[in-house]
Amino acid sequence: MGMDTIGVRVAGISKRYTHRVKGEIYAAREVELDVKPGEFLTLLGPSGCGKTTTLRVIAGFEHPDAGRVYFGDEDVTGKAANQRNIGFVFQNYALFPHLSIFENVAYGLRVRGQAGGEIAKAVGDVLALVGLAGYEQQFSAQLSGGEQQRVALARAIVIRPRVLLFDEPLSNLDAKLRIQMRQEIRALQRRLAITTIYVTHDQEEAMAVSDRIAVMNQGSVVQEGSALDLYHRPATDFVAKFIGRVNSIPGRVAAIGADGPAIAALGTTLVARTLPAGLATGSAVQLMIRPEAVAIVAPDTPGALAATVVSSSFLGEKTEVQLRCAGEGLHAVRYNAGPAEPLAEGATVAVCLPANALTVLPPADREAP
Repeated sequence: MGMDTIGVRVAGISKRYTHRVKGEIYAAREVELDVKPGEFLTLLGPSGCGKTTTLRVIAGFEHPDAGRVYFGDEDVTGKAANQRNIGFVFQNYALFPHLSIFENVAYGLRVRGQAGGEIAKAVGDVLALVGLAGYEQQFSAQLSGGEQQRVALARAIVIRPRVLLFDEPLSNLDAKLRIQMRQEIRALQRRLAITTIYVTHDQEEAMAVSDRIAVMNQGSVVQEGSALDLYHRPATDFVAKFIGRVNSIPGRVAAIGADGPAIAALGTTLVARTLPAGLATGSAVQLMIRPEAVAIVAPDTPGALAATVVSSSFLGEKTEVQLRCAGEGLHAVRYNAGPAEPLAEGATVAVCLPANALTVLPPADREAP
């Protein structure tokens, strides 16, 4: 199946709508994406950021006001959705309630005029692939949400599409089933090697399924990369806060040395990894550090800062600690390897903020939520 795998390129897509109150608004603005053959790319962002509009333009359900869509070397911008050979999995499954599961899955093959014997084999194979062998004669009303989601997936892949598109496919399922289904979707996509574009607002889901994530905000892609890149090297305040939890500490560039910029913050000077372009000595900045990187250390540790415990919550494998350090709130996570003494509220502790975990960003930008 992977033999005819193709890439997808979105070149400068824009889509405008006229809003009764706000006037003309951009649902997507000059979106650029380059999805490699067989890659699993997720469009991630808050509601209204343009991710579903972008997906619908790729599918051919919406026509862009500007820009082009390419499947491999072919410009498909002018082609209708049914001419693009895509599989689309909708948020609400969109199954036909009056048709059996067999006929729901066979529908796309019947439309293409395939022979009955071929259809029966293809439907049987794909239902087995999604764990629904023997369900052919059931109807969708008899199935659970997770089973309906599998039927929608089977229907999308039975036609052997060039591109597989998902629009928030797991949002109607409960938390436990969502985790199970995202693992199944990822395993299936790897097995079939179909180029896949997936839309979600759930950062953990995006991190679990994707090869690469494109974070969108206000109609544009603000950063793309692996989950690791986006988590540890966010390019903007918005990305840092949208992917995972983060401490944001105001500071100022005190000096720029050989081993990295020195930032005046928390009543001391902290060394960070790198300084974004355009920031010089004296610039106001934000220091970003993830809660699990804030180390609670022995009081005599060199370079440690004093902090007060505001609250401490034991959550089994970890303890969440809220601290106050030089007037700033600091959130730390301690992973519990064994029975540790709880931190008393009001106690003074020492914390270290390692240079390799400190990201310097410009002052909070206007796009911050």
